[in-house]
Amino acid sequence: MQQPLPSTITHFIWHFLRPYKMPVIIFILLSISAGFWGPFNSILIKNLIDLLPQTVSAGTEILLWPALLIPLNFWVFDNFTWRGIGYIQYMYGGAIKNNITQQLCAYILKHPYQYFQSKLSGATAKQISTLADNMVSILFNVAPNAIRGVSLLLASFISAYYVNPVFCFILIVWFMLFAGFSFVMSKNLMRLSGELAKTEAELSGQLVDITANQYSIATFANHDYEMSYLSQFLARVLGAFRQETRFMLLMHLGQGALIAIMMIFATLALVSLYARGLVSVGDFALILGLAMNLGHMMWWTMTFMDEFHRAYGKCKQSLSSLIVQQDIQDKPDAKALKAFAGQIIFDDVTFHYKGSEPLFQNKSVVIELGQKVGLVGYSGSGKSTFVSLILRLYDVTGGAIMIDGQDIRAVTQDSLRSNIGIIPQDPSLFHRTLMENIRYGRIEASDAEIIEAAKRAHAHEFITELPEGYESLVGERGVKLSGGQRQRIAIARAILKNAPILILDEATSQLDSLTEKYIQDSLWELMQGKTTIVIAHRLSTLLHMDRILVFDKGKIIEDGTHQQLLSSGGLYKTMWDAQVGGFLPEEEA
Repeated sequence: MQQPLPSTITHFIWHFLRPYKMPVIIFILLSISAGFWGPFNSILIKNLIDLLPQTVSAGTEILLWPALLIPLNFWVFDNFTWRGIGYIQYMYGGAIKNNITQQLCAYILKHPYQYFQSKLSGATAKQISTLADNMVSILFNVAPNAIRGVSLLLASFISAYYVNPVFCFILIVWFMLFAGFSFVMSKNLMRLSGELAKTEAELSGQLVDITANQYSIATFANHDYEMSYLSQFLARVLGAFRQETRFMLLMHLGQGALIAIMMIFATLALVSLYARGLVSVGDFALILGLAMNLGHMMWWTMTFMDEFHRAYGKCKQSLSSLIVQQDIQDKPDAKALKAFAGQIIFDDVTFHYKGSEPLFQNKSVVIELGQKVGLVGYSGSGKSTFVSLILRLYDVTGGAIMIDGQDIRAVTQDSLRSNIGIIPQDPSLFHRTLMENIRYGRIEASDAEIIEAAKRAHAHEFITELPEGYESLVGERGVKLSGGQRQRIAIARAILKNAPILILDEATSQLDSLTEKYIQDSLWELMQGKTTIVIAHRLSTLLHMDRILVFDKGKIIEDGTHQQLLSSGGLYKTMWDAQVGGFLPEEEA
């Protein structure tokens, strides 16, 4: 059973940082050390200034060590620390990003079939990349600057206190105002960033949808319509971007005003205390240096906090969409299916799609091992659902489906589907070579076995005519091939897989008559010794089936051979008589 990924951002981050505990500790220590540079530098300058009057009697040699410590402080607490942080990012940043992308992809692919039916693939891909990019930004861009800001803040408070508690009080009050204002504003910024991420994901999904349907756009001459349709999504992104940017401008304006106020109060306090002889010239330089450094650092830190909240908002939106409950999961004690023959039993099965009326009610049917069974019926009668339940793309709501005496809910999904070969009506291929696409039927197959499967599927002929042969790329979803060529590749996959259970969904519907005759012979050979289920719209392909199941509104109303069903004069005969050119009408007249 796959372990779910954490759905909260803090747990999600720790999930991927856990293998790198020591680098994380070093990373934090370096980030803390980076905050010491500003306060230490101001303290060294203060000491240098306070020693200046003594040079008249003691000479300039007394300034040597304070002067040397200034560049040393820079090298240790600024240059060395940030180069160390950069090295850790170089060593682990790319690996963590790859881990996030890989584990997210693996997790998403385990989502139930219906998840992908309601999602645009482009939007899902965009959310995966957005989550990985922004997680890495939080870890290696925001985190070190935020830790450095806290370190500098504490060092500044301590340094100011030893000069005079008044300055420490001023800095603490100012920080509370600055942090409170920034926190309140950032909560709204987080919400706006989430809205922007959502609109960007929707736009990405639409762009993929449009480019994937370029053929339809061209043949229907609807280029202008698509651009007009896309404009509404562009307008949403622009509106969300402007809202976020306008809010950031207002927030930065307020933060700048608070920094100016802090500088005013610190300067007035310095002038007053210096006039009374309570602070030295060096203290004057130290406090002004701390105030300016702290103001600049807090501004810089809050800039990264703005980035954090934008990244956090995008991550939160992506997590809420990607990390969802997986309704179909392997049980903790699930074992591999042992399908030796392929007997399939529907035992009192009840099923309905979410929010719809029951499709199957108390359905029981037995498909014996090695039987060749045809499924016919009008569109929506339940044929495809029957096959989907066997593949466990959906779980039954009552009863059980058994394969060779094993409940398919008690075995792993991978072992179940590895024992079922399927040839869909409209196969989709990867944008990879023909060799790779056929090998998908059995990853460990040799090149010779792949070529033999292609020959049996009558695909070898057209493949060898291509300039690059089996190394030819087929394009996205196989668009470089004709429908018949894609179907022959799907048949070659099934031949190569050689599973004990075979499902054909009008597997030869896109082939010409001559090629179909050859392939029917190959398929018939492939069916021998296998439990075979054939969904047919062209009833002539079912003449040699052992049984034909006739579906109507989720019920099997007829069961028999072709001749038996014709003799009974039921729905099957009606459909047979109504066929024109051997095709089944889409719906009942």
